[in-house]
Amino acid sequence: MSEPRRPDLERLYHRYLETENTAAFVQAVSQSYLVSTLERLARGGRHVTRRAAIMALGFLADFSQNATLGRALHDRDRGVRLLADNGIRQLWRRDGGVIQQQHLARVIRLNNNEQYADAIREATSLIDDAPGYAEAWNQRAIGYFARRQFEEAANDCHQTLELNAYHFGAAVGMAHCYLQLDEPFAALENFHRALRLNPDLEDVKGQIEMIQRALEGK
Repeated sequence: MSEPRRPDLERLYHRYLETENTAAFVQAVSQSYLVSTLERLARGGRHVTRRAAIMALGFLADFSQNATLGRALHDRDRGVRLLADNGIRQLWRRDGGVIQQQHLARVIRLNNNEQYADAIREATSLIDDAPGYAEAWNQRAIGYFARRQFEEAANDCHQTLELNAYHFGAAVGMAHCYLQLDEPFAALENFHRALRLNPDLEDVKGQIEMIQRALEGK
């Protein structure tokens, strides 16, 4: 019996590994595959196929594929998990319309430049315009946390998770808020929540061990 024919996606992925030309890979995949087909390939088959599909989804998918990438964080192949981790973080920014995405990009730049008051103001404006945009709440939480407004940051992290149940970053952020508020049990609960969403968060594993040792010492 002959070996089953491998999908062209694997060939395109191997070419990418040889050339490291991401743009060419994304363009070739977009011309040959529907996003729905990539979702199907991401759920089964050889690990190389799953890696290629998840990598492509990280560039081509919109927020409606959030659950597919979220589930891929638990894939048995570490390469798939790493690609899903990178892809889903980018996917979270692609919710909403083009204008809202541009608005979010301004908020992110302000946070990255440590202009937190401006970031909070811009994020609030975006939330008023698009209250269902989970990443807008998360970015405002980052601004609040940097300004030591920990209760406000925790509330925004909670809202992020209400809108995007796969947002492990918000779970980590909420845990850090509770550490600052001297609520170690709540922090521990949220670190565990983040780890359930993304089992490869090594820093979170360390935080859990640290809190548990501190609680055992009391």
